[in-house]
Amino acid sequence: MSRIAFVGLGNMGGGMAANQARAGRQVLAFDLSDAALARAADAGCTAAGSVAEAVSQADVVITMLPAGPHVRKVYEEQVLPNAKAGTIMVDCSTIDVETARAVAVQVKAAGYRFADAPVSGGTAAAEAGTLAFMVGCEEADFPIVEAILEPMSRATLRAGDHGAGQAAKICNNMVLGISMLAVCEAVALAEKLGLDPERFFEIASKSSGQCWSLTSYYPWPGPVPAAPSNRGYEGGFATAMMLKDLKLAQDAAAKAGAATPMGAQAEGLYALFDRLGAGGKDFSAILQLLRGRLDEIGLAGKA
Repeated sequence: MSRIAFVGLGNMGGGMAANQARAGRQVLAFDLSDAALARAADAGCTAAGSVAEAVSQADVVITMLPAGPHVRKVYEEQVLPNAKAGTIMVDCSTIDVETARAVAVQVKAAGYRFADAPVSGGTAAAEAGTLAFMVGCEEADFPIVEAILEPMSRATLRAGDHGAGQAAKICNNMVLGISMLAVCEAVALAEKLGLDPERFFEIASKSSGQCWSLTSYYPWPGPVPAAPSNRGYEGGFATAMMLKDLKLAQDAAAKAGAATPMGAQAEGLYALFDRLGAGGKDFSAILQLLRGRLDEIGLAGKA
């Protein structure tokens, strides 16, 4: 396990790869971005010239890629043709369940072990090594997958067989997207009713409205110092990424015949927010849309 190929060094992957290096593991890192590669090298990783170069020397392959098509392409064209015998492969991307299962079948047919292990926690947790991993893999493989993820994790949970990690992630993030909207609506209403939003936090955080979106990620500056609301909604979990996850949930619901009306409403609101130009802002910035104060996040005149 000492040599790890880490493919995908974006907002999440960069911090994750750095934590593997801090744990004393040799990390062969690759990304299409030269800047991302330079940051990884500064964090103790070894920059590889290609996916093939990284994978060919590794005992473990970890991928953190934007979407399902990227995962399919990278595994089919670059990982599987170049990996050593016995390599274990862990995909931490958030993708659709069908793709995760298809890639698992392909990897197993080539003679390797595979896990889908999407994450929860955002960029701060990726940098701190305190992510939650939701793992889909064969039960016998879970102990080694858990050990692989340990430097990046505060909790690693096996959801079930291949694809179950992705199912858990999209369901979890549907809860997150909906609950954040509820918190933002309540904060906006509290303000309209003359209740100070910071005072509302003190009350709601100790009452039945308490939830992660409120106590750990409050969308109003002040009460939760680590929340993106204190940084102009920069960093954190981008609106575009929340929208991606909500779309995955809605696609999965349609295929499964599940009723998710609140999820559909949440997708619609985040899609509107994204179209207004807020795709790069943290998803909690949707508070400013509900307040009618897009000017506070540099989107004056957009709505």
